[in-house]
Amino acid sequence: MSGAPEIRVLVVEDDPVAADAHALYAGRVRGFRVVGVAHSRAAAVRLLERVPVDLILLDLYLPDGHGLALLRALRAAGHAADVIAVTSARDLAVVREGVSLGVVQYVLKPFAFATLRDRLTRYAEFRGAAGEASGQDEVDRALAALRAPQPATLPKGLSGPTLEAVTRTLREAPTGLTAAEAGVAVGISRITARRYLEHLVTEGRALRAPQYGQIGRPELQYRWRETTR
Repeated sequence: MSGAPEIRVLVVEDDPVAADAHALYAGRVRGFRVVGVAHSRAAAVRLLERVPVDLILLDLYLPDGHGLALLRALRAAGHAADVIAVTSARDLAVVREGVSLGVVQYVLKPFAFATLRDRLTRYAEFRGAAGEASGQDEVDRALAALRAPQPATLPKGLSGPTLEAVTRTLREAPTGLTAAEAGVAVGISRITARRYLEHLVTEGRALRAPQYGQIGRPELQYRWRETTR
């Protein structure tokens, strides 16, 4: 990225806490600069009318319309900004439609900073490729930089499958869970469950609060952020 112009990023996310987190993450990656944050489709359109944008980090669930509807409108208006969808949507039909509209990557919530950093770094590598390819191999290498991201790095001692299981269990518990309850549900120890729950809190995907009413030291109750999509 040395000497290359900064990639200007617009974050479109209805949850203010998540939007701030995504903007903070993107701003920490070398070569990227966040030029705006919009919490709705209408706000995104207004911002794009006055601010040049190279890349949109787009939530697909917006209060005034689906993210792909916004993208279709932007393409019809001649906006050529690339898009990385940041969403919990797992419908492959939606993924296919997004690709046809110029979505270059999908980042599924919840995710760690390392996940977004990996996608942005690979996007920058793909965007920075210039000149004429010498053959099929070079074209394949350019596309591989964009389409074949490495697995995101989790904190030492955490695994992706277990994190997914803890995340699913917490999301399905409307009143929240203690670490002991999460451990029983997932089949891991209370201490291990707490590490995963604390990771979700650190990433802004869960909340914690002391649970009073019992004798002795209060337990921590973890709850999924209802506004997280």
